[in-house]
Amino acid sequence: MTNIAIIPARSGSKGLKDKNIKLMNGKPLLSYSIVAAKESGIFDEIMVSTDSQRYADIAIKYGASVPFLRSSENSSDTADSWDMVLEVLNNYRELGSEFDTICLLQPTSPLRIGRDISEAYKDFRNNDVDALTSVCEVDHSPLWTMMLAEDRMLTEYRKHSSNAPRQKLATYYRVNGAIYIRKIEYSKNGINLLDAKEIAFIMDKIRSVDIDDELDFAIGEYLMSKV
Repeated sequence: MTNIAIIPARSGSKGLKDKNIKLMNGKPLLSYSIVAAKESGIFDEIMVSTDSQRYADIAIKYGASVPFLRSSENSSDTADSWDMVLEVLNNYRELGSEFDTICLLQPTSPLRIGRDISEAYKDFRNNDVDALTSVCEVDHSPLWTMMLAEDRMLTEYRKHSSNAPRQKLATYYRVNGAIYIRKIEYSKNGINLLDAKEIAFIMDKIRSVDIDDELDFAIGEYLMSKV
C-alpha cells in the first residue's frame, strides 16, 4: 500500500494572519504536521499544498515535498479541501505517481503526533474500511446546550435538558480535524476518494486542539510546552 500525506497550507488566512506559518514555540505551525507525518513511518510522500512560494520554502526546509503550487481556484477561503486533494492527486498522476490512500493532515492540529497517525492507519487496515476520520470527546454534553429565542426564556430548554450528572450522560464526540484517511480509486475517467464505509478514530482531547484564532493558538502553545 502506498500512502501520501497532504498538508494544506494556503496563505490567505483571515482569522489569524499567516496562521499556517505563525511561530508556535519557535517553529512554524505547519512544521509540526510535517514532523508528525515523518515520525509515523506511514508515508511514501509527504507534501504541502500551498499557493505561496514562501510557505513552500518553509515546508521544504522541514522535509516536505512541494512539487507544484496550488491553483488560485482552490486557494480561496471558500474552496473545498477535497477539491484541493483531487487537484493534488491529478497533478501527481500527471507526474507518474499514484497512491492507494491519502491522509489529510491539517496544520491547525499541531499537537497530533506520529503515533496518532500510525495508530489511525492500523485501525483503518484492521477494520477494512474505505475511510477514517479522527474524533474526540466533546467538552460538554449537547444535552446541556440550547438555542435561545429573543425573549431568552428557558422554558423549552428545561423541558428537554438533563439534570443527570455528567458521568451518567451518554458520551458524545466531535470531528477534531486532525486526521482524514481515504482510499483512492483511479480510472480513465478520473479519481475518486472512497468514503462509503467510514470509521471514527478516537483521539485524546489534549492532542485534538484545533487552531482557529488567537485564543486557540495560545492554548495550543501552552499545552505544547507541558506535554
